[in-house]
Amino acid sequence: MELEQLVVFLIIGGIAGWLAGLIFKSSGFGLIGNVVIGIIGAFVGGWLFGLLNISIGGEWLGPIVTATVGALLLLFVISLIKKK
Repeated sequence: MELEQLVVFLIIGGIAGWLAGLIFKSSGFGLIGNVVIGIIGAFVGGWLFGLLNISIGGEWLGPIVTATVGALLLLFVISLIKKK
């Protein structure tokens, strides 16, 4: 992975984690936590969208939507675990 790809990956992860935190109305995990949630969410969203055969195009919007959906699912699971 080149440096430019890594920076884009981190930016998309950060945006997705931040958006998921806003949508889910959680207290947030800080900048680093949001990036981590967004990156993990990108993998979860990519897996889920691939499983459901959903493809969202676009150079920036598609990956952000996919990562945000995955991050929302991840935050939901985390909230279920925290309640126990």
